[in-house]
Amino acid sequence: MDWQLLWFVLLGILLAGYAILDGFDFGVGMLHPLAKGDEERRIVLNSIGPLWDGNEVWLVTFGGALFAAFPEAYATIFSGYYEALMLVLGCLIFRAISIEFRSKRPEAWWRSTWDSLFFLSSLTISFAFGLAVGSALIGIPLDDRGIFRGSVLDQIGIYQVLVGLLSVSMFLMHGAIFLVFKTRDDLQRRMIRWTRRGFVAFLTMYLVVTAATWLWIPRAVATFEHFPYAWIVVVLKFLAVANIPRCLKSHNYLQAFFSSCCVIAALVFLLGVALFPNLVTSSPVSENSLTIYHAASSELTLKIMSLYALIGMPFVLGYTFMAYRTFRGEVKLDKHSY
Repeated sequence: MDWQLLWFVLLGILLAGYAILDGFDFGVGMLHPLAKGDEERRIVLNSIGPLWDGNEVWLVTFGGALFAAFPEAYATIFSGYYEALMLVLGCLIFRAISIEFRSKRPEAWWRSTWDSLFFLSSLTISFAFGLAVGSALIGIPLDDRGIFRGSVLDQIGIYQVLVGLLSVSMFLMHGAIFLVFKTRDDLQRRMIRWTRRGFVAFLTMYLVVTAATWLWIPRAVATFEHFPYAWIVVVLKFLAVANIPRCLKSHNYLQAFFSSCCVIAALVFLLGVALFPNLVTSSPVSENSLTIYHAASSELTLKIMSLYALIGMPFVLGYTFMAYRTFRGEVKLDKHSY
């Protein structure tokens, strides 16, 4: 058993789960200002109200698994991306308290303040995650000990910004499709229009980023020579992207949402293929990259972690299934709503 590879795959699964589940949360946050009046805004908030905190469990689990399985990579990422991570952490905090505090007082200024913070934090997180993915693909300057030797400016460039815009448009589309089958009447009709706009924005950025990756990061494309089966995922991803407008036209929004989930999962998979065997890619000195074999914990640690994952993951999946089943259907406001 290649335990390092196993945990690289498990980290990918956790990251894909988080991107899919919290991704529509971010999209809902970015679409929140489109709601008219206090009642509509409460409906938008309550569409994710019972779900958002459970979705973030996937991020916490990802961080814990990275720390335990690949501590050297964890140390490099958290020191090298310290400013960006503090920004993301701050936005996650403000998103949470915006949801919880908004309805505590009836004044318009109070609610509009938290509405603005909810929108800005959702937008910032979406863009920041895209920047991180772009930076991971381009690479950052590391010394021979795997320590980051650069500044924040080394993590921001044209390619990173393009991936950030792709992330924003993807989550916007994902959240709009989710809101379509959680709302009704005029609000639902507005969300239907935004599903189409979101798809056009996503498709545009998807094509731009694909071309930019092909031209600027030949290393990512060359990886497919070692993993030719990954082209199957590329084909399936194109089919999933093409299926979204077909489903939107036929008003099959649940299938469109499933296709959107598949697109996100495929992009995370292809990110892993492009990075492999690196966890943190060094640029311009590629020899300083942290690979899954150099940055891993002992084999005994990985074996024990695998046992705990085997026991714990069914509980996470079971909780997620129960939460989504319990709160399925259209949002209806009551005295316990946000």
